[in-house]
Amino acid sequence: MKYLGQTDHPNNKKPTGTGVLLVNLGTPDAPTTKATRRYLKEFLSDPRVVEVPRLLWWFILRIAILSWRPASSAKLYAQIWTDQGSPLLTISQQQTQALQVAVKQRIPETEIPVVLGMRYGNPSIEKGIEELISQNVREIIVLPLYPQYSGSTGGSTFDEVTRVLKRYRWVPSLHFMHGYHLCEQYLQAIADSIERHIKEVGTPERLLFSFHGTPEKQRDNGDPYYYNCLETARRVEGILASRNIDTQNLLLTTFQSRLGREPWLQPYTDNTLEKLASEGIKNIAIICPGFSADCLETLEEIEIQNRDLFIEAGGEQYHYIPSLNDSPEHIDALYKVIEPILTKNKTV
Repeated sequence: MKYLGQTDHPNNKKPTGTGVLLVNLGTPDAPTTKATRRYLKEFLSDPRVVEVPRLLWWFILRIAILSWRPASSAKLYAQIWTDQGSPLLTISQQQTQALQVAVKQRIPETEIPVVLGMRYGNPSIEKGIEELISQNVREIIVLPLYPQYSGSTGGSTFDEVTRVLKRYRWVPSLHFMHGYHLCEQYLQAIADSIERHIKEVGTPERLLFSFHGTPEKQRDNGDPYYYNCLETARRVEGILASRNIDTQNLLLTTFQSRLGREPWLQPYTDNTLEKLASEGIKNIAIICPGFSADCLETLEEIEIQNRDLFIEAGGEQYHYIPSLNDSPEHIDALYKVIEPILTKNKTV
């Protein structure tokens, strides 16, 4: 292997010190079949995402899934695509810029670059690390934008970061953040979103916390994600109750976006919506605390597919409460997650 390194010795340059790599899942480069196939191939080839024997999965993925799913997924992406491109990418870029400003405002005397890397697609984690190292960064804080850690998201991010860094002669110090589902600023921001919604349109009959699903076997084999989600919901409920918002018989925790035939985390969001409508519930609101930025799973699956499902099943009012995105409250939460490392380095 040919290892990468800087031709100028680091002592000849002023070291930047610490840099921050924000990581989100990723998105196709365009809402086309070709671009979506390329993205899905990379995503679904990750053994952290699909824990099936590799040879068997190779045949399933290439012969079955990639022959039909890219075209159908491209149509879904086309429904949410904007003039600026993929909403997930656009929002992630806005988050990166906003966190850069927040860091500069709080630690103005030190240059701390903040860059974005997507686990799948572009801009890649590799490009993000290259950008930081080109600025002579000697320490990298990796912050995956998944509040609730899972091996299939945060673990996969760590795999890719270490794969990239294995190619460098000079490996920077690494701080890997394992989610932020217990960050008080994050929990307060979720509660703020719910409270604003209630003040604007009234209290729904039911409020769903819809998290992205994972196979039940991952939980049974030790993945903490399921319990992280339940803890987020429990703590937000406590915050709402402290604000005199009656949460009794209001909040439900569900899981969306399952793939394949094996059992995923339950209860399922779509089945729950149908059941609620059949029981005479007419007015629901839904929020997705596990998504740091609005994307296909929120803007198309939740906002379009599940809305139609609930209304067709007899519901009348369906409200989606947007993700935190680049709101000041969310950026403050992200800063608080990395603040202990930044301030420690500042005083050393």
